[in-house]
Amino acid sequence: MNPQKSLFMLGRRCLPGIVVLLLVYGAMSTAHAEGPALRADMIQALQSMQAQLDAGNDAAVVSQAVDSAARLEGGNAADRWARALFLQLAAIASARQGQDSRAADLLAEARSVDGVPGSRQLAWLHQEAELRLHAGQTQQGADLLTAWVERSGGDDASRWLLIQARASLGQWSAAANSLDRLREENDADWQGDRLQLASTVYQQAGRFDDALALLGSDSSAPDVWRRAAGLAQRAGDDGRAAAIWESGWRRGVLTSNDDLLQLAKLHIAGGTPARAAEHLEQWFDDGRLEASAANRRLLAQAWTAARNHAKAIAAWRALAEHSGSPDDWRQLAEVAYGWGEWQTTLEAMTQLHQTGSDPSGRDWLLQGIAAFELGKQNAARDAFRQARNAGVAQAQQWLDSLGSA
Repeated sequence: MNPQKSLFMLGRRCLPGIVVLLLVYGAMSTAHAEGPALRADMIQALQSMQAQLDAGNDAAVVSQAVDSAARLEGGNAADRWARALFLQLAAIASARQGQDSRAADLLAEARSVDGVPGSRQLAWLHQEAELRLHAGQTQQGADLLTAWVERSGGDDASRWLLIQARASLGQWSAAANSLDRLREENDADWQGDRLQLASTVYQQAGRFDDALALLGSDSSAPDVWRRAAGLAQRAGDDGRAAAIWESGWRRGVLTSNDDLLQLAKLHIAGGTPARAAEHLEQWFDDGRLEASAANRRLLAQAWTAARNHAKAIAAWRALAEHSGSPDDWRQLAEVAYGWGEWQTTLEAMTQLHQTGSDPSGRDWLLQGIAAFELGKQNAARDAFRQARNAGVAQAQQWLDSLGSA
């Protein structure tokens, strides 16, 4: 699973908490006292359904409560209040059955009843918002939760849920704004998933300084920059990780050999391989990095990823000449072959033979194709025969085209 997706995924794992919350607000012994006085038979009906709910008769409660609410529509103030309470009971039972969307709809209907006390409307707004989030109605749930936070002041748990919802929708600016309010009210000493979520939100919103500020107050500490880049990588964004690492390098913080090599690797992974190659060449020239075989290989890979034919071939040739490795000559041949550089392919295969390595069937095939493209039919024919003898079926087709067995 994509790390970023898993970080922001909203699920049903919090549903039991929502049901408990609904049940707390659903205690009929106290709820009916918030609004107009109810008739004794209404109180008895509500308490009876509460008892059925406690006994686990959820389906029966949904049916009876919805029917009772329908009969009271259009009544006086007490009837309307009773209707809202019946709808609440139906919502509780629906939530217990795992019917989040239906429970949310019932709460929405309950809080729209004329005359419902403001405190109860606000509580139902909160519960509806979370139910819609758990039902996968993320946009609607986030909007309702925003309304609740603005009206009530919210709490940390709901604010984090709102940030998570906005992030899952890709609404980075809105998520960052919610984070700003949390930072104003708290020390923002966040850890674990909250720290990862907050840093990723700020990065996605383009606010790198804020993301870094969460990770430590000392901007000259290498670990702060490494952790920031690591968060971007775990969020699946190698490009941002490269940008953060580049900033740390430019500020003179990430300067060790390993740091320089990691910057080059991040640029390659993040889609800016030419930048990696330019850095490596400069660091070789400045003496900041040794032009070892491993580092030269990274340079060749960078130019290849950047699809700079001339520089990639030159880098692979320089590496092969430096290392003398048959694998490096073979890679030069592969790269040159892929770009139709037939002369270079043939030269690389010639050097491969001189290393004493046993060429594979594919090596012979590439050599034959390069020779054929250069008009060297005898050399091509010899190479194709070697490839055929090595078990490469395609080689026979080339031999047939040359009119030779």
